[in-house]
Amino acid sequence: MGFKLTDIVSISDFSREDIEAVLKEAAKMEEMPQKDKSGLLEGKVIASLFFEPSTRTRLSFETAIQSLGGKVVGFADAGVSSTKKGESLSDTIRTVTGYVDLVVMRHSIEGAARRAAEVSDKPVVNGGDGANQHPTQTLLDLYTIKKEFGTIDGLTIGLLGDLKYGRTVHSLMYALAKFKDVKVRLIAPESLRMPQNIIDDTKGELEIKESEKVEEFLPELDVLYATRIQKERFADEFEYEQIKNVYILGKDLLKNTKKEFRIMHPLPRVNEIKTELDETDAALYFKQAKNGIPVRQAILNMLKDVKK
Repeated sequence: MGFKLTDIVSISDFSREDIEAVLKEAAKMEEMPQKDKSGLLEGKVIASLFFEPSTRTRLSFETAIQSLGGKVVGFADAGVSSTKKGESLSDTIRTVTGYVDLVVMRHSIEGAARRAAEVSDKPVVNGGDGANQHPTQTLLDLYTIKKEFGTIDGLTIGLLGDLKYGRTVHSLMYALAKFKDVKVRLIAPESLRMPQNIIDDTKGELEIKESEKVEEFLPELDVLYATRIQKERFADEFEYEQIKNVYILGKDLLKNTKKEFRIMHPLPRVNEIKTELDETDAALYFKQAKNGIPVRQAILNMLKDVKK
């Protein structure tokens, strides 16, 4: 398949060939009749360990597992696990991997997925670790863009909102840097700018410009990837209240965009995208969420027999 990874922890671990292998497998999964997919994970047990709340990632992974004939064990609340008793993450992972064939996990602490992969003798898939990365979200984002535009090379993509804490946009930056002639426009208030280390890591491959005003870049954008201002990432609630409504996108936005312009969002949204946009051709975010199924089916199928 051209895919060499034994864990999915960071999109930085992927080559372009690895990414393209996943996208190709996802397209295959989307086209495959359900009866042909239903036995691909037969006899496999997958751990779904969500130490942090999730709707789309957890449910799409669990749907993907069951649709391929696998079984799911785990939890959606760390409060019901032995971590509440003081058990370390390493001990939890070492224990759980004795029961299962693969681990999908989300954790609030940056680096938790990497640590889990280090101690696990089974493949580990990162469903998001703190404000760090969210590689499977990025893979479904790339799949969505590829389906919509036929290519990722040469596009101009705006990233809007919480670029400081938003793990989806961190992963997406690193992924886009693996493609050719991609222009990235970073749109955020000063306090939520993309971390400088990520800009420094990718500026050799990407054309990057920054602004606090979405209007500055709208006419050139193919995609505007919006994110919510994440209240849970702020230590200071007053700071959150000051900027929570900084970007609210409505139909008036479309007066200054290309005909092919699309809006993406990893969801959940709060009020940053008005519902009046939902029925327009520009709205891609619900299709984006749906694409989580074939992409996560692809990942599970590609890792199911990996030996570490």
